[in-house]
Amino acid sequence: MILLATAVLPIMAIVSLIPVLPLLLSEFADVPRSEFLVPMALTIPALCVAVFSPLAGWLSDLIGRKHLMVCALVLYALFGILPWFLNDLFLIIAARFGLGVVEAVIMTLATVLIGDYFSGERREKWIALQIAVGSVAAIVLIAIGGILGELLGSRGPFLLYLLALPVALAAAIGLFEPDVTASEERTDAQAFPFRTVLPLALVTFVVGVIFYTVTVQLGPILETSGPVSPAQIGLIGAICNLAVAIGSLAFHRGRQNAGPKLLAIGLAVASIGYAGIGLSPGLFALAACGVLICFGSGLMLPNMLAWTMRSLPAAMRGRGMGLWTGSFFLAQFLAPLMLAALSGLAGNLPQALIIYSLAAGVGALWAVLSLKSPGRAAA
Repeated sequence: MILLATAVLPIMAIVSLIPVLPLLLSEFADVPRSEFLVPMALTIPALCVAVFSPLAGWLSDLIGRKHLMVCALVLYALFGILPWFLNDLFLIIAARFGLGVVEAVIMTLATVLIGDYFSGERREKWIALQIAVGSVAAIVLIAIGGILGELLGSRGPFLLYLLALPVALAAAIGLFEPDVTASEERTDAQAFPFRTVLPLALVTFVVGVIFYTVTVQLGPILETSGPVSPAQIGLIGAICNLAVAIGSLAFHRGRQNAGPKLLAIGLAVASIGYAGIGLSPGLFALAACGVLICFGSGLMLPNMLAWTMRSLPAAMRGRGMGLWTGSFFLAQFLAPLMLAALSGLAGNLPQALIIYSLAAGVGALWAVLSLKSPGRAAA
């Protein structure tokens, strides 16, 4: 339960501030390029997680897990609360950069320790719950961020970062350093299995782009049907997050098919969803297709996480999970940019999403073919 709580904190870094983005844009309107800098203050932690997660994983393999996690949680609270006291946009961005660096440690270790503490069915249950709890927490955190913004202004949601302190205390008391066996020490001297992990990290990046494209760009996607109110976008976004959680729980139910088979199913579901968005003119149909994509993503994300974790020796789990986490958060950062570029090339947003549908369909076919080639599936 402590690890689930730590995994929610990096999600909070962005979603809790979404309701006060207009307030921050208004507050810093006189700063040159504020229309670019203010959103960057929100999203730069995701870029930091993408860049620094491999380093965080390597460091955890080198010096251990528990103390690194506790220190990162305390620093998370410190960097997180700093903007409450700051009035300079560039200092706020610097604080958010520091927050992103320690987020890389927290997010990587939250996953690594699940792999350290559990195995087999229990491990995959907690992996599925990690994704599910994060999706449900996003709904709650957006609502709380909105309430704090309403009561305390643009800095209100930054108070949420103090929640990391009781989590740090719980981690200091409840977590323990995993035992390292002699066989694991011998494994540590071997070369890191890049040929196995890098393809899985690449597939994770693709899955992340599929997921974040519809979640981050939900507003513009729904507006292709006509004017949409913020309340409608918020309600549909909440349903999409629930669909991710349901997909994660479905992974646990179908864990005997984990690997290429569940990847193929998830990509096929996402392909249908993106095709529906590209071809559907009505709001209800767009919403239903968005939910379908999120369900498929919820199925694929824990599948890729468990698949990668099973491919790693215990002594190299930190480095491997660092690469996995970095790939996933790189997708979060790049997904909006990729969609904007593709929309320009394709002519409009619906046409770009049709291309996403075709790409996901090709990916599903590749995954099905890999089932018929055991060597390729293992790779």
